[in-house]
Order: sequence, then structure tokens, then C-alpha cells
Amino acid sequence: MATISLEDSGMFKHRDILDELNKNLSLEQKVGMLLTQLRMRFPTIERIAVALYEQKTDWLKTYLASGEGENPLQHYSTKLSEAPSLQAILMKGRPRVVNDLGVFDQGKHKHTQAIRAQGYGSSYTMPMYVSGIFFGFLFFNSRSKDVFTEDVLHHLDMVGHLVSLVVINEVASIHTLQASLKTAVTMVYHRDVDTGSHLDRMSNFAWLIAREMAPRYRFTDEQIEHIFFFAPLHDMGKIGIPDAILKKQDKLTDSEFEDMKQHTTKGLEIIDVMLRNYGLEGLHHVDMLRNIALYHHEAINGRGYPKGLKGDEIPIEARIVSVADIFDALTSKRPYKKAWTNDEAFATLQKMAGTQVDQDCVEALIKCRGEIEQIQAKLKEDPYG
Repeated sequence: MATISLEDSGMFKHRDILDELNKNLSLEQKVGMLLTQLRMRFPTIERIAVALYEQKTDWLKTYLASGEGENPLQHYSTKLSEAPSLQAILMKGRPRVVNDLGVFDQGKHKHTQAIRAQGYGSSYTMPMYVSGIFFGFLFFNSRSKDVFTEDVLHHLDMVGHLVSLVVINEVASIHTLQASLKTAVTMVYHRDVDTGSHLDRMSNFAWLIAREMAPRYRFTDEQIEHIFFFAPLHDMGKIGIPDAILKKQDKLTDSEFEDMKQHTTKGLEIIDVMLRNYGLEGLHHVDMLRNIALYHHEAINGRGYPKGLKGDEIPIEARIVSVADIFDALTSKRPYKKAWTNDEAFATLQKMAGTQVDQDCVEALIKCRGEIEQIQAKLKEDPYG
């Protein structure tokens, strides 16, 4: 009797249409692939977009979008408290179906105007949660009206939760790394004069600068958000600096300053160890974190450390974090100084621009005065850090 091989039996004829999710693709590529598969059944679903929510500042920020044509919303944020139509989704505890976006034609919000201007006619919005905690919205859009029938919504609910899980997996990897590094950072800042509020503020300032510079450097929303994620971890290496140097109120000696400068290379070493330990070496944009930790004390004129890089040799993310960090340090009260006004800090940064810090980064920060003041009001200094 002839033996039928497993190959010939037909056991392996089926192809997993979502197999690409197993590969080391960017989050944007994964969502794009899911949209492609969705459109094979529902070709009128033309866009998937994700916005992430930051509770501390109440900002809802565009994170990624996939679809044909120009992305109608990039580098955009709004306060959730100022978006009643989105607030209603959370209050109801249910997703929202709008089969004719014309109902928002009189709306004043940029996000509704931008979606309509690109010709989209209907939308389905799902809130995303992690362990019951809201962390953003998922949007499905179509240029047609009356697309979201019960049959379509039945499938979108499943696809939507799959997209949500893909996003959660990516963001959770970053948050796991953040949590581990922040635990170490907390130990550092119990020894150092800076506070947790400083880290929150400067990371938001870095986000503002990155957003303003996005057109020139072609930053995606995902890259901008990663700069925000990674900025608070810039001084990781201070955990390896002795207290006698870290907490010294007087000017450091030349020898002590040389030791202090080692926090940049020590930070990179700590980050690489943690990436290996958590199996996150393949995390997308993680080189931004390495660059921020290693190069945030480089100077435009080449007189910084540890490498003495000049101008554009310094990674842009490190130049952004440097300006954000200096600005918040100047405008914060410390045991050895009073808090400077924003105008005083802006004037000092302008004097430093082109020699010590990046001039474009300084100008980008100054453009955001209104949002800076909102951040400062929301994230006031905490005496307990």
C-alpha cells in the first residue's frame, strides 16, 4: 500500500493571510497589511488611523495612519476635554458609527475639517483600552457614506481589536522598557537635584520641538512619539555616578567633571543591557533612545561630549532633547537657583543657538509658547519628585 506523504495530503496547502504579523515589521507596516486584507472583503474601508492619549496632559496625539493618498492628519494633537464628540464615546462606553460625516460640517475642530477635506464620508471610531484603562482611539474611514452596516461592523469589531492588540503590543514593549529604566531613573533622581516633574515636562517639550521640525526631517507621528517616550531616559547613566559628584553644590573640579561626563556612555551601556535582557533589541526606533542617551551633551561647535560631534553630525533626536532639557532646567527652581522666566530662558537659548545648541530646535520651541505654558501649568513642580 502506497504511503501518502504529509506534503501530498493537503495538510499544508492553507496559507495564513496574517503571517506577516509574525515578521519584524514596523507597526505602520503591520497596520497597513491588516488594512490590505480588510479591503479584500470591504474595499470601501480606505483608512485606519490610531491616536494615543496622554492622561497627564490630556493630549490626544496622532500616532499612525494607513491608507491610500495623503494622510489628512499628521503631527496633530488636541485636548480630549476640548473634543466633545470623542468624549461622548468614553461617556457612553461604546464605539461610534457616523455614516455621514456631513453632520460635522459645522464643526470647528481641525481633525473633523481635515477628514472631510480629504473626501471621507463616514467613520467608525473604537476606544482602545489596556486592562480597562483608556489609551487611545482607533479610526476606520471610508470616502463613501452609509458604509458601516451591521455586517461590516461585525467584521470591523474583530479587526479593530486585532489592530488594537498589535498597537498595544508595540507600545507595551516601549512601556516595559520605560518602566524598567524609570525605576532606575527614580533611584537616580532620589540622589540628584532634578525631579520626576522635570522629566515629564522636558519630554513634552521635546515632543513639541519634534512636531515643529517634522516637515524638515520628515518625522512620522510614530517617530515623534518615540522621541517623547525616550526623552525622559536621557540621563540614565547618572546611576553610575558617585554621590560626591552627583550631589555636589559647588563647581566640579576638572577630574570630577571628567567623571560626570561618563554618564553618557554609562547610560548607553545600561540601555543595551536592558534591551538584551528584555529581548527588545529589535524594537523599532530604539536607536533613537541610544542616540539620546549618548549624544545629548554634544555641542554644535564640537566642544561637547563624549565624541565631540559637530552640527548635523549630532543625531537630531539628541539635539531636540538637549534644548528641551536645558529649557526646563532654566525655568525650574533648584536649591542653588531660582526659576527663570520663560523669556529669560528663551533669550539664553538664543544666545547659545548655533554654538552650543541647535538653532532650529530653539526656534521650534519658542514657536510653542502657548503650549509650553499649558504644560508648565499642568505639570507643576512636585516637591517630592
